[in-house]
Amino acid sequence: MNFMNENSVLFEKKDGIGTLYFNRPATKNSIDRKTLQQMLEALSEFKNDFEVKTIVITGKGKAFCAGGDLMDLVSIDDIIEARNFIARASELVSTIRNLGKPVIAMVNGIAAGAGFNIALACDIVFCAKSSKFIQSFAKIGLVPDCGGMYLLPKVIGLHKAKELMFTGDMIDADTAEKMGLVNRVVEDEQLAEATYKFASQLVTSAPLAIMMMKRVLNQGELTLDTVLELETDLQSICMQTKDHKEGVRAFQEKRQPIFKGK
Repeated sequence: MNFMNENSVLFEKKDGIGTLYFNRPATKNSIDRKTLQQMLEALSEFKNDFEVKTIVITGKGKAFCAGGDLMDLVSIDDIIEARNFIARASELVSTIRNLGKPVIAMVNGIAAGAGFNIALACDIVFCAKSSKFIQSFAKIGLVPDCGGMYLLPKVIGLHKAKELMFTGDMIDADTAEKMGLVNRVVEDEQLAEATYKFASQLVTSAPLAIMMMKRVLNQGELTLDTVLELETDLQSICMQTKDHKEGVRAFQEKRQPIFKGK
């Protein structure tokens, strides 16, 4: 079911999975102001749609997202307008991170600059064997945005993050997997099948429990004592939910549980 057509972003939902597509294949799905706005609107639609349990972000054509649209960027000659644009890009990343549903990046080609960092903001990353990743900012006189300077060091460590950001060197899918940047590298023609198979698993998982896990795991550095306290609070809530009781019944009856987010 399509909600948007002839736009910079397309989205659809099927079998509990919502899919968002960057839809500017002629520019390798680069991001302009219109794309940002439509992406935020689409995420808001999925956030409030109870039928959508899991979200997949990908790109139309042969690219995931090549980062900011350079022609759009150079047309911004006012610092306030520039700040507003980057603030909207930051809002996109924070929305993905704070969304109470798992978000999967299905990287189907180049993920450069902001595109790289949007993939990092997702909870799970599947990528095609032919995908390439590049922190391209230094090559055009910019600093990383979309949370890159927070997200990348957390995933691969400070020194490797500096190397990728300072040099702007491109890495392939296998290198990205070795660094821990992606969960799975899949042959190009099998990417969609593998991603949606995994997404279908998440659709059947307990949504309240996943929402709480994501909330804790996406926080900054926490002490053990803080985590233990959070676990105590959240687990005591989960133990009272209908989902937990259904999970126990399903285990006893040797069947798949049917969770309803209650």
